[in-house]
Amino acid sequence: MQTLTVDVWRGREDGHLQRFEVPRYPSQTVLDVVTYIQRHLDATLSYRFACRVGMCGSCAMVVNGRARWTCRTHVDKVAPEGRMEVRPLRNLAIVKDLVSDMTEFFDKWTRARGYFVPTRTRREPFAQVRPDSKERQAADAGIECIGCGVCYSSCDVVSWNRDYLGPAALNRAWTLVNDVRDGARAERLRAVAGDAGCLACHTHLSCTERCPKQLAPTASIAGLKRATALAALKGEL
Repeated sequence: MQTLTVDVWRGREDGHLQRFEVPRYPSQTVLDVVTYIQRHLDATLSYRFACRVGMCGSCAMVVNGRARWTCRTHVDKVAPEGRMEVRPLRNLAIVKDLVSDMTEFFDKWTRARGYFVPTRTRREPFAQVRPDSKERQAADAGIECIGCGVCYSSCDVVSWNRDYLGPAALNRAWTLVNDVRDGARAERLRAVAGDAGCLACHTHLSCTERCPKQLAPTASIAGLKRATALAALKGEL
């Protein structure tokens, strides 16, 4: 049987890579490899996963230098020569081994006002938003984000500036800016207009290139730049 040589990160920020030899199987995913190591070679290995079918995003890790969903990444595509390196997501603190602490990631969603602020009570009729409206289509472009952190891990600006809100939080803000039912548009634009907000993006496109959902956070950030500039000209910031 063929084997795969896998270097896996162990410990926290001051940890190290540990090498394992794992049997090679057809249609094997990176998550399959990590699971084999934990179940058969070293039960102390920590990692995170849930659905295994590309729905939750919790299994995101850095594989051979690139953030990916490990459940949807086949070994044949990333390790054709039989060698692979697996690390936790970049730009986040490490809980242990392959588990990243997502607290900073979601705290930035809060800072970007990435939550819906209703303008109606439950006693009022449901708001109706036409699917073909300009605002709805703009919101649709980024609404499928599931918060996996791949874009955040891939963002060089986050590496340089830890205060930067990051592509996922800004994408969420842009989605809500275009939600005609939301009542916090002005506050949200002020939240993303600072030095750590949309203007800090260098348009490297790493987030868009690596998003497993094929979303374009860079386009959302560009939309926020236009919206904040227009708000500034109107004296609303």
